[in-house]
Amino acid sequence: MNQALETQPANYVLVVKKDCPTCTLIEPVIRALAGNTALSLKVYVQDDPSFPANLGGVIDDSSLEYSYQCDIEVVPTLIRLTDGNDAQSEESRIYGWDKEQWQNFTRIEDLGAELVNFKPGCGSKTQDPGMSEVLALRFGKQILQARSVELAEAEDIMEACYDRGWSDGLPVVPPTPLRVMRMLNGSERDAAEIVGKAPPDNVPCTIEKIAINAVMAGCKPEYLPVVIASVEAALQDRFCMHGLLCTTYFSSPVMVVNGPITRQIGMNSGINALGQGNRANATIGRALQLIIRNVGGGVPGGIDRANMGNPGKYTYCFAEDESDENWLSLSMDRGFERKDSVISLFAGDGLQPILDQQSRTPQSLTKSMAMSLRSVAHTKLFGIADAILVVCPEHRRVFREGGWSKEDLRKALYEELMTPGAKVIRGANDIAEGMPAKFKDKMLTKFRDDGLHIVTTGGTAGMFSAIIGGWVASGERGSQLTSQKI
Repeated sequence: MNQALETQPANYVLVVKKDCPTCTLIEPVIRALAGNTALSLKVYVQDDPSFPANLGGVIDDSSLEYSYQCDIEVVPTLIRLTDGNDAQSEESRIYGWDKEQWQNFTRIEDLGAELVNFKPGCGSKTQDPGMSEVLALRFGKQILQARSVELAEAEDIMEACYDRGWSDGLPVVPPTPLRVMRMLNGSERDAAEIVGKAPPDNVPCTIEKIAINAVMAGCKPEYLPVVIASVEAALQDRFCMHGLLCTTYFSSPVMVVNGPITRQIGMNSGINALGQGNRANATIGRALQLIIRNVGGGVPGGIDRANMGNPGKYTYCFAEDESDENWLSLSMDRGFERKDSVISLFAGDGLQPILDQQSRTPQSLTKSMAMSLRSVAHTKLFGIADAILVVCPEHRRVFREGGWSKEDLRKALYEELMTPGAKVIRGANDIAEGMPAKFKDKMLTKFRDDGLHIVTTGGTAGMFSAIIGGWVASGERGSQLTSQKI
């Protein structure tokens, strides 16, 4: 039997699994170490406690508790302990099989002399897909603070979510602890961090609560940073989320996402970008709505008093088409760089089409768009509602080929929309609605300064742009477009 070079006993722990060629290769080494009276060896097996065969004292670690606590990533892993047998007494470790390294580590000169010199190890079972969250729930420190809801044995889990008022009317994904843990892995933010108070009840909103609702909305973990940023934007005073929630008007949060994150998580900025079919677009927008409902208490018919609402109150989120580097994106208009990932929130209504398939000059197309923009809120109401002009790629091409920048378009639109007050005061054209009589002798602008925002999205075929009208409480006295870096 091989003898240790030093007589002082040393404590070792070896973690292996039978389903690992390297572990089966070193069976003779394991037996030699186990039979060496100059050292103490404990063997933990992740999958089959009968391995190694005919070796007594093997410890079954099929629960992976020991492997998790010791942060085992590769098997075999050999750990030398200074004192005791727990992870806190670890002195050093090696993994895989390297003959010379093992001989030096154990101080046994001819250990494994008959084996090959080197063979890499295998992944620990703790590294199996999805296992990190499972083990964190079983054996890690308490991360989740939300209360647990126990369901009756015969209770349908999907119906239970409806019955408890967690749904926006569509099915939600049940937020099990495992799903929430996996969602939290999408961000490095601490689960207990409070990002602000969610209206209308001003309830502290933590990263964990955001993650729970992101799960229910159907988000992937990689969407979580965008969802968090949407909440941070919504809770800024300038966005006025509480007022937007309480209004009887149609508006709800509209989300425009810019930057590399849109490509990383697969957001849609092309065909049907404002429609169904893209998971990221659909679920990120839905997550914010669920957070306001489930955390803040904003329930339709309660504090949410929208007269009609609009379908965007389910979800209203899309990415901007940034393929033309000579055309500034919305986030760049707000002072960010093209490399930044940014989400912008706008208090907006439904979608109003602009059909113009004939204009081939910037001047003609601008006049055409201005005519449609006059109808935001009402053709006789000026300066009370902001708007987003959604320029399709083909219309953007008309401007670019005509030598116009986005700023050229914006200035031209403001000029086209200037209107004598006498034409839009109350009673003019036999219409009672309109601007107060005090504006009769003034020139009025349809949108306040910084009240008209321009974005590009949509397919490359079809000369159809659109307008997202804003809340009639836009501007300094109400909601303003708010951007948050992701």
